[in-house]
Amino acid sequence: MAVLTAEERRKKIGDVIRVASGNFLEQYDFFVYGYYAAYIGKTFFPSENPVASLMASLATFGVGFLMRPLGGIVLGAYIDRHGRRSGLILTLLLMAVGTLSIAITPGYATIGVAAPIIILIGRLLQGFSAGAELGGVSVYLAEIATPGNRGFYTSWQSGSQQPAVIVAALIGVALTYIVPPESMAVWGWRIPMLLGCCIIPLILILRRSLTETEEFHKIKRAHSGAQVLRLLGENWVVVLAGTGMSVLTTTTFYLITAYTPTFGREALHLNVTGVLAVTFCVGLSNFIWLPIGGALSDRIGRYPLLFVIPVLAIITAYPIMSWLVAAPDFTKLLITVEIFSAYFGLYNGAMVAALTEIMPPTVRTAGFSLAFSLATAIFGGFTPLVSTALIESTGNKASPALWLSFAAVISLLAVALSRYRAPAIGFSGTAPAE
Repeated sequence: MAVLTAEERRKKIGDVIRVASGNFLEQYDFFVYGYYAAYIGKTFFPSENPVASLMASLATFGVGFLMRPLGGIVLGAYIDRHGRRSGLILTLLLMAVGTLSIAITPGYATIGVAAPIIILIGRLLQGFSAGAELGGVSVYLAEIATPGNRGFYTSWQSGSQQPAVIVAALIGVALTYIVPPESMAVWGWRIPMLLGCCIIPLILILRRSLTETEEFHKIKRAHSGAQVLRLLGENWVVVLAGTGMSVLTTTTFYLITAYTPTFGREALHLNVTGVLAVTFCVGLSNFIWLPIGGALSDRIGRYPLLFVIPVLAIITAYPIMSWLVAAPDFTKLLITVEIFSAYFGLYNGAMVAALTEIMPPTVRTAGFSLAFSLATAIFGGFTPLVSTALIESTGNKASPALWLSFAAVISLLAVALSRYRAPAIGFSGTAPAE
């Protein structure tokens, strides 16, 4: 294991902060949308049926994820061809435009049908940029990692998202005390989005100060989009396995973060302040568990965590959530999501490193981004919508756990498939051969 000097350590920490800063903003915007989905629905998708309005808002939230695979291919290929630094600056700029359009668009009552159309376009643009953001950040962290610590370094891709959960929750709690409920529904929900827009210039400055990774300069790169697509096609089994491995991560993450406020308010009828406090705790525990999962996978290998956690989720998800909904209160909600938080952190800490290792170096960002964004588009992004629909159609408030268990089954099968490539994935916790 390499021993860094104090100067080298400071530089590494600085690189992690700079590259992860945009990841913070991207997730902050998504969480804010999820937290205030009910208000956004009333503003842009008015309906006499509150559930229909909420469903339309959550559907728009989910549609943004459908653009992620396209963004993963197009922007991921750009990053693989032109560099990690320039690609991450581009994804940040696209994300900023999408966020600003949602924050400042007048409601349906003011500009009519143009309002939901603009919101949809903004979400699509956010999704397009996010399709390569996570992959670009993960690959950058993997390529600057010191030997034997790739899992720990890449865990900060997801780790940087957790302060976004915490900040969004804190702002939400503060607004419940400062802004009256009737004003919150009209304009108060825009405040967190506008605050996100205000930090974009700072993050852009941080991103511009990034240096290109040494490993990128050593890689023989594809020179055209057609070559990238050909290489991805040749490695479709790897992309498929990576997609399946990512399903549990994305589903669990959006269940315990973006959906928790809506679930707590609309399904469990708990006080909004308490629910946001629970969400704050989830962000904090995720932040703790993720680097633990990454570092643990460096020591014992990726495979033990990638196998054990899905099995635990399959066995325990529904019983735990049934216990919660039988007599819901804040303590039970907190215990439930904290258990799922441990599952997420430990699994994701190993999975992200494995996903950077499984992909061919020439299309590492495009392959990672495509696999992860497909999982997010099909499962993670629609978790709030599917969970709401399951509760509405079955009358069973514990039914979102069935969706989580289904995701765990898919990831478990994908991990088994990936065992055929165990030496390349680095399940032993060592870096793969290039």
